[in-house]
Amino acid sequence: MAAKPPAGDPVQDAPQVAAPKHAAAGLPAIGHTLKIAQAQMGVVRTAQTLLKVNQKDGFDCPGCAWPEGDKRHTAEFCENGAKAVAEEATLRRVTPEFFAAHPVADLAGRSGYWLGQQGRITQPMLLAEGAERYEPVSWDRAFEIIAEELHALESPDEALFYTSGRTSNEAAFLLQLFARAYGTNNLPDCSNMCHESSGSALAETIGIGKGSVSLEDMHQADLIIVAGQNPGTNHPRMLSALEKAKHAGAKIISVNPLPEAGLERFKNPQTPQGMLKGAALNDLFLQIRIGGDQALFRLLNKLILETNGAVDELFVREHTHGYEEFAATAREADWEQTLTATGLTRPEIEQALALVLASKRTIVCWAMGLTQHKHAVPTIREVVNFLLLRGNIGRTGAGVCPVRGHSNVQGDRTMGIFERPAPAFLDSLDKEFGIVSPRHHGYDVVRSIQAMRDGKAKVFFAMGGNFVGATPDTDVTEAAMRKTALTVHVSTKLNRSHAVTGRRALILPTLGRTDKDVQKSGKQVVTVEDSMGMVHASRGNLTPASPHLLSEPAIVARMARAVLGGESAINWEEFEKDYATIRDRIARVVPGFEDFNTRVARPGGFALPHGPRDERRFPTHTGKANFTAAPVEYPALPEGRLLLQTLRSHDQYNTTIYGLDDRYRGIKGGRRIVMVNPEDAAELGLADGSYTDLVSEWKDGVERRAPGFRVVHYPTARGCAAAYYPETNVLVPLDATADVSNTPVSKSLVVRLEQSTTA
Repeated sequence: MAAKPPAGDPVQDAPQVAAPKHAAAGLPAIGHTLKIAQAQMGVVRTAQTLLKVNQKDGFDCPGCAWPEGDKRHTAEFCENGAKAVAEEATLRRVTPEFFAAHPVADLAGRSGYWLGQQGRITQPMLLAEGAERYEPVSWDRAFEIIAEELHALESPDEALFYTSGRTSNEAAFLLQLFARAYGTNNLPDCSNMCHESSGSALAETIGIGKGSVSLEDMHQADLIIVAGQNPGTNHPRMLSALEKAKHAGAKIISVNPLPEAGLERFKNPQTPQGMLKGAALNDLFLQIRIGGDQALFRLLNKLILETNGAVDELFVREHTHGYEEFAATAREADWEQTLTATGLTRPEIEQALALVLASKRTIVCWAMGLTQHKHAVPTIREVVNFLLLRGNIGRTGAGVCPVRGHSNVQGDRTMGIFERPAPAFLDSLDKEFGIVSPRHHGYDVVRSIQAMRDGKAKVFFAMGGNFVGATPDTDVTEAAMRKTALTVHVSTKLNRSHAVTGRRALILPTLGRTDKDVQKSGKQVVTVEDSMGMVHASRGNLTPASPHLLSEPAIVARMARAVLGGESAINWEEFEKDYATIRDRIARVVPGFEDFNTRVARPGGFALPHGPRDERRFPTHTGKANFTAAPVEYPALPEGRLLLQTLRSHDQYNTTIYGLDDRYRGIKGGRRIVMVNPEDAAELGLADGSYTDLVSEWKDGVERRAPGFRVVHYPTARGCAAAYYPETNVLVPLDATADVSNTPVSKSLVVRLEQSTTA
């Protein structure tokens, strides 16, 4: 039997704190997985569902984008993937009776955890102008309301169409097609908040904004550097790849402000040896100061240049551009500045250099710890410089590996979800569909919020996600959303965004990855692209949570018919009836998807072409891989202040909160905690267990405060602190973004800690 959802929000006033763990997975992970799955799904449904996760004839995990190998385990999922599946496949239901009992004001006062625990939404719901509660609405009326509001706009650019990384390739392609046929490039997506910096840096340097390695490359590397990433919580299946690489002789360096259990030791639940003893992964842990990564890679590059025979001169000569300017800049790197920026010691950096020089095949993996800083793009460019110097792109067992955090965020971008589309993509789209796409750039996430705040955007449509919970400057963002005429959320479950509405609001319930999708032509499949450019099919196997649900492609197709009407020559009804017809059109528009339907029908799918990886062909403006040169930057830290990074707990996936524990870090029963180095805490007079308000400081002088956080003495890097989002998103200024990519700087906030008045 599945458990009932919590009736009230759990009290989080006094979280319990124990010592952090030094190993990840193992028996505790299995136990926790089964406990959560059975509470949401019951025993029979748990087995029926989990055995189909990431299988070739099953469905793609709605969690992270880590790829699967050709040979699959029976249990091809991790603890957090199982939590994601359990919450989607839950037996709990949010019915019209629930909304009748809970006015929007009540929902707005609930935690994200409580909202998510209530279950699957079963019917389309409308919050009418001036109403206090959502009420049921027919699908036809819902689409009429969207059409009314879109037709009332003075310009199509007053509408925003946001996409979450869960959206399938088919739905994403239809959404961008609709938006451009309607007349706007306002297609912000979750990538704007995470790996936009990666895409910006990689497109400039190697010509494609994606990673250049395969899973097999991971297994064949001599050295893997994991920088600004916590795979034990955020991408747990990556630990299996690291373990396999270690068994083959690879060395692993982790670069992070916090020690993370998953990189210390991995207890692989797939093997008896793994369960009992596990495998130590780290060969070297560089506990770097927040934002010091560019300085570290710059100095390593200088040291490589100074080492006889260390540079791959043939590769540099034949395949790169800009080497001389880069080398001149790199040679100016300064030991003293680097030690200040990084907080590391000279012996630690020299040990890292020795591992680098001993490796013929090096991979650098990274995530938000590199991408969410003002200087994120120059940092990732410096990583590329580091790899180019020794010919580590386009070589087996080597390359760049930005690890995506949502299962199809990369695929959505490939399908055209981008506010700054390439002219060639628009030309191909227009030729295929007989439309005239706008050529001016649209709004990304930050600019979308600014547009709503300033009255320049009046309709907000979200394909999945929790926009309010994921975005920066919470008070500003919520006020901006409330200024709109209409907010529309295509959702499976409740979240904070449903309680922060425009003048009118719609919730459109949709099928999830686990659900069977049957249309007029029969059972459908959708497709996704993983973090390494593999495209494969996903087939749900469960009876949908309600007969009133529509699939994401069906929602877009019906919305397009309602809005565009007879003006559109596009056969939207055909797309809803049979998703293979969508894939036929994708095949004619998006390079690499030729013969899409045939290739994706093969078990395991197919790899997209990647010039730098496949043939050392770099489609940049120079026709070569580009070295870059930029000044070294790192965050300044005023006296008496700390650098705060926002991060996830282990019971969390993006903004979805599965529970109130962070098992590996020793936190239980609460989320409003701040991790502070004991020496910093002593200097600031912060006792372990005391309560503090976090106040961020930025050049605009606005006070942004997150009150009532329990201080936890924790082995963070000196001068650095950490706390969970979305609770700390309120501290991130909307206008504090990365250069070039415009990504919020959620990993390097200057904060002061004041005695709390709330605890």
